[in-house]
Amino acid sequence: MRTNFTSAQLADPAIAEANDILQSCVHYGFCTNTCPTYVLTRDENDSPRGRIDLIRGMLERGGSPDAREVHHLDRCLSCLSCMTTCAVKVDYVHLIDLARSHIETAYRRPWADRMMRAMLAAVLPRPRLFLAALHLAALVRGLSGLLPARLRPLFAMMPDLHPDILVPQLFRAEGARRGRVALLAGCAQQALDGRINAATIRVLQRHGYDVVVADGAGCCGSLTLHMGRQAAAAAAARRNVGAWMREVRGAGLDAVIVNASGCGTTVKDYGHLLADDDDARTIAALARDVTEFLAGIGLRPAAAPALTVAYHDPCSMQHGQRVTRPPRDLLRSAGFKVVDVPEKHFCCGSAGTYNLLQPAMAEALGRRKAAHIDSTAAQVIATGNIGCMVQIGRYAGRPVVHTAELLDWATGGPCPAALVGIEPAPARTDATLHVPDADTGIW
Repeated sequence: MRTNFTSAQLADPAIAEANDILQSCVHYGFCTNTCPTYVLTRDENDSPRGRIDLIRGMLERGGSPDAREVHHLDRCLSCLSCMTTCAVKVDYVHLIDLARSHIETAYRRPWADRMMRAMLAAVLPRPRLFLAALHLAALVRGLSGLLPARLRPLFAMMPDLHPDILVPQLFRAEGARRGRVALLAGCAQQALDGRINAATIRVLQRHGYDVVVADGAGCCGSLTLHMGRQAAAAAAARRNVGAWMREVRGAGLDAVIVNASGCGTTVKDYGHLLADDDDARTIAALARDVTEFLAGIGLRPAAAPALTVAYHDPCSMQHGQRVTRPPRDLLRSAGFKVVDVPEKHFCCGSAGTYNLLQPAMAEALGRRKAAHIDSTAAQVIATGNIGCMVQIGRYAGRPVVHTAELLDWATGGPCPAALVGIEPAPARTDATLHVPDADTGIW
């Protein structure tokens, strides 16, 4: 793509980076048919190719974006499916982040938008504050119909809460010690479902690893980053890098374990977000999704019932981190029957704060995803991201659990509460279930 930035504009490192990315796009259009928003609307402005054109025009012109540009760029999920299918590997993830940062600083949103975004940016990264807000919301849930329409999705998607906010501490390995890892405890996840961290810690301990929750580590920064608040995201990243580097330089770390894939994608990108920081690159290189790490060290399954599990690929896992086989391989090795979800490259509509800021589009995607899951006849849904769990749980008629909960169960941990009473799967009779035959191994 040809660009027309002035030399003065190109002196800005952000514009220079955007220019390089824009010039790499050749408009082949392979990205359009894998873009969820384009597939739903058939509006070129809701496709990656169309958004790239909007970004080019917005940045070349400078000043305040117009409402049309902001509308279509806001509707981007940052699912990154376009990056998986792009023939020339356009760095769309960093381009859309640059565009959002420009919008945040140069565009004045309507006051309701500003208040909503400010509230989300202030509350979600702070688990104790978020939990307090959730308890308050539960008290007034019955009155949600009286609230402004913009706030109603917050109440409609409230899950049952199982909070467990971790304090800095060390969980000792069971048996022979093999190493030491740090766990990103997360922010919203701790307020919504602390059982995920508990399962992750148990399975790592059982495999011989000390697990440290580092003092000073907190939100990874992804929530604010994807809202265009780059300074806040960078500050969060620096705090985490500092906390984990103290552990690296102290007792040492074999990995930084992340069990929320949206966070994992951001932590693995700390070297870009904090480009002037060698420690950030060190931490980015240590970051591993929990399934990625367990696949590397080898799972020691005990026994698991032969449940049929539909595995949902979080976008941040499959397109952002390119981690697709480890979760499936681990679940199969643990004894579960794993089936793929049709149209597995499509986003469920969670996408960080997207289902709160773009509820109509998010609902359409959530219902579409649930319908595909229902077609598998699976007994349980597994995934690796709390946002996907909440979003899919709204529309799917079966339990949703984190992959780490199933792996913990299969290696000697407790049965996930959502699965208590579920019977093992019957013998396979439907050829559409993509699992190997138990006797022949034939797919």
